[in-house]
Amino acid sequence: MRFTRLSRRMRVGLTAGILAAVTLGGASLATVDSRATAATAALTTTAAPAANAAGFIYGSDSWPVPITGQAPWPMTHLTGSYGGYIGMAGNWARTEGCTTGNFLAYAPANAAQALDNYVHHNLGIGIGVYWYMGGPGVDPHWNGTAAEATKWGAYQAQLTLAAMTKIHITYPVVWADIEFPGIKPATDNGWNNAYTSPCSGVVKQQHIAATIDRAEFNGYAAYITAHSSYKVGVYSEPGTWAAIFGTGAASQIPNTYEWTYEPETSNLSAAPSGWRLSHGTGAAAQFFGGQNYASKYALMWQWSGGGGVRNPYGDYDQIDVARMK
Repeated sequence: MRFTRLSRRMRVGLTAGILAAVTLGGASLATVDSRATAATAALTTTAAPAANAAGFIYGSDSWPVPITGQAPWPMTHLTGSYGGYIGMAGNWARTEGCTTGNFLAYAPANAAQALDNYVHHNLGIGIGVYWYMGGPGVDPHWNGTAAEATKWGAYQAQLTLAAMTKIHITYPVVWADIEFPGIKPATDNGWNNAYTSPCSGVVKQQHIAATIDRAEFNGYAAYITAHSSYKVGVYSEPGTWAAIFGTGAASQIPNTYEWTYEPETSNLSAAPSGWRLSHGTGAAAQFFGGQNYASKYALMWQWSGGGGVRNPYGDYDQIDVARMK
């Protein structure tokens, strides 16, 4: 994910109806294949890296990536099978009616391919989702209190679960996307600054206490847990997490599932094996909130394609399938 500097390719085709129901009956495999083939017609093939470590599988998230061939769907440009798709269930700026930052990053063709592999071939995780979180500072009812931040978090959780009813979800973790997008209307997504209104882009208060930010996340997690059977996870990285929640008690999430986006590489031939780049010999995935890659709650790693570290195709993830079995 990491939506800093959206490329033209990623903006093409966004429509209000992109978050349609995704089921195996919603599109034929021939249709899925034709979409994927069209997406890669002008792309060059990257040399396949070495095989992945046992218990791990590659997947993708957000915008479409090229998955070509036929079922069981292969991980095009990498090795092995297509292991799963994580799409955006919703976006705070979209629900608040903002004219900027209101994108919805969901790829129905990739979702159908991931679901097919999971249901018919027992491969990967199928489909999961994340919610693009707005912090306390873009709450239309902001008053600086933990109680209101908790309500704002719970409201976004309610919207998440409502959006999930339209998607055939097979992955048991719902991801809260907590990041600094660097795009309007709020470059910090309202985690560090409070705005005059959600869509104004005008800061009325600089600095939001880590405890207020944490109250929002707690409200989100509590609502998901109380109103569904899903587990809660966080998508972020160490620097961003510390800039929002500090390094004290408010930052600690020892029993929460995590999906990191650091470190990243644009070089697909340096794909990770296990939790290290370059087939297990390079830099290790960096988790946050008091956890590291050895934790049983470390589940995913967006190792290429997000934010400022692009490759020619899109967001690629390393998924620890074994830890969720």
